[in-house]
Amino acid sequence: MFRSRAKDEKAQDADKAPVSFSKQPRDPQAPKGRPTPKRSQAQSQRRSVANTSMTRKEAAKRQREERRSALERQRQALASGDERYLPARDKGPVRRFARDFIDSRFNIAEFFLPMAVVILVLSMVRVAALQNIALLLWLVVIVLIVLDSFVTGFRLKKQLAERFAGENKRGAVAYALMRSLQMRRLRLPKPQVKRGERP
Repeated sequence: MFRSRAKDEKAQDADKAPVSFSKQPRDPQAPKGRPTPKRSQAQSQRRSVANTSMTRKEAAKRQREERRSALERQRQALASGDERYLPARDKGPVRRFARDFIDSRFNIAEFFLPMAVVILVLSMVRVAALQNIALLLWLVVIVLIVLDSFVTGFRLKKQLAERFAGENKRGAVAYALMRSLQMRRLRLPKPQVKRGERP
């Protein structure tokens, strides 16, 4: 009867509030484990977190450093063959076997660049006979590379089907043939097997 209107409204609001049914009800007398911080303490805590946050310049600098260290790890992995830090296109046992298969044999395609330089020099000489020889060499080299790539791809596909029956082999043959076009010492990841050594 003598209660204030504000207290009555608070009591009514409390009655209207939905009751939450949790699976593990907490005893109302049990402490929550920590004291409720005062407003001044909470505000000072928020300010300290805001002050310690990095500026845009510092964040960009940290990103650059992380990117640089990741690239350095990747470069070392390409030289050593460490699977953990290799790029996604080089990872996995299927890609590793494809690399080893190519690195363990001689490929005509890997000599394409030196032969192309020789043929280009011959074609620039103003002698009709040498220019004809250069043209013939172009044709021979291209035919040999196509035949060698076809045989290599067929053999590799067969080996992959035998060794990795349940795994995803998509793109492995094309990956290997692209590797065969590079000179052995310029290949990345570096060759891990010697010529003639079975992968």
